[in-house]
Amino acid sequence: MTNKNDSINSDHEENRLILERRLKLNKYREIGFSYPNNITPTEKNIDIINKYKDLDSDIINSKDINVRISGRMMLKRIMGKASFSTIQDSTGRIQIYISQKNVNDEIYNNFKQFDLGDILLIEGKVFKTNKGELSINVKLISIISKAIRPLPEKFHGISDPNIKYRQRYVDLIVTEDTKKTFELRSKIITNIRQHMSKEGFIEVETPMLHTIPGGASAKPFTTHHNSLNMDMYLRIAPELYLKRLIVGGFDKVFELNRNFRNEGISPRHNPEFTMMEFYATYTDYNWMMNFTEKLICEISMAINKKNYLNYQDKTINISKPFERLNICDAICKYNKKYNIEQLNDYEFLQKEIEHIDKKISQDFLKSSKLGELQLCLFEKTTEEKIWDPTYIIDYPVETSPLARQSDINKKITERFELFIAGKEIANGFSELNDPEEQARRLLEQAENKNNDSEDNHKMFFDSDYITALEYGMPPTGGCGIGIDRLVMLITDKSNIKDVILFPHLREKI
Repeated sequence: MTNKNDSINSDHEENRLILERRLKLNKYREIGFSYPNNITPTEKNIDIINKYKDLDSDIINSKDINVRISGRMMLKRIMGKASFSTIQDSTGRIQIYISQKNVNDEIYNNFKQFDLGDILLIEGKVFKTNKGELSINVKLISIISKAIRPLPEKFHGISDPNIKYRQRYVDLIVTEDTKKTFELRSKIITNIRQHMSKEGFIEVETPMLHTIPGGASAKPFTTHHNSLNMDMYLRIAPELYLKRLIVGGFDKVFELNRNFRNEGISPRHNPEFTMMEFYATYTDYNWMMNFTEKLICEISMAINKKNYLNYQDKTINISKPFERLNICDAICKYNKKYNIEQLNDYEFLQKEIEHIDKKISQDFLKSSKLGELQLCLFEKTTEEKIWDPTYIIDYPVETSPLARQSDINKKITERFELFIAGKEIANGFSELNDPEEQARRLLEQAENKNNDSEDNHKMFFDSDYITALEYGMPPTGGCGIGIDRLVMLITDKSNIKDVILFPHLREKI
């Protein structure tokens, strides 16, 4: 643990270095330096490495291979009349060698004054050192952009979350794994879009500012539109707009974009997060489960080239069919102390939930139906224990206001949630397309919301959505996949902040 005096001394040292670098910058300005904008490197580091790394030293050193690169200086070793440095660009690092035999005194002395973090332009000849390391023998070197602030002393990775998350730009400079994670994130999203297009889905964009927050049970962010003089909400889900498009005649649609929920921050929750929701006509929740399973397996194979995931030192097999369990069967499987008879005993569930969570609302325990209590016990005892890909199916009607009722059991809906490594990854169902039943359920949610000030996550009543359903919506299945959590799985990250470039944080104290 860093004590207060160490922190103060560190701040003093940083301020001293910043002052020194500002003085250097002032000297550069006096001789005409003005952050040039006419720089054109001809090669990237990775291109040089891939092209020449396997050639013998004698062959490379006998050729006149001239290159022009640009990048950030990450290491520097001054060795009298000859020195080495490491230059990092967006593709990787390469060593440069500068000697007074090959450059004049002015160029060499300028190089010695450059600081770690400075962005430089280098022209020189490719060669291999006596130890066989591919390098560039410098002919010309100049500064492009001055780094006024010093890089962290240990610049092989950042462990301090105050720097890692608050100053992501520094983390990206010095932590190779961080950069790789976000390159993989981009690749995952690109592959998802390609997969959806291949399957006949079209990508659409729906509003992020809503007059009524709907499509999920969550607390919204509220804002105000000055010109219209009305309160609006950042969307918590695009669902109701996407289903309006189904009513309008689209067969397969998806949206991959941001949702906003004014709720807690944790290793698996960020108030602003990325979701993909997709809908297909003449499908149901079984079709959606099969499709989601295929999507996840294909994306994982495209990224990792294998049919399993290594996550937190454990293996997740995605090659076998994902298991499907209802809520009670899942509770019994992962908690041997329970049996089905107990889980259908209303009073037992009340007492057991209260025993597990002393802070549970008494109003919730008294007013909830059996299915709600079963789901509550599942969330408190089972959810985090599900490691292998598992669909939890057949959620109670009262917790699934937008899902179609089962034809076999009217107390449950044709709904699923996919859990992997203790995290909910996807949520989908056969869509409720009966406008009268949908209106009844939304009205019930709205009334419960108004009657219970603590239950502010209940859905609002959206009359226009009911109007849309009254024009007729074909049988439809829908699903939402949490992209951030999927990226966490594929890149083996346990904290959602590690897969979001600029996560939201508590105010720095």
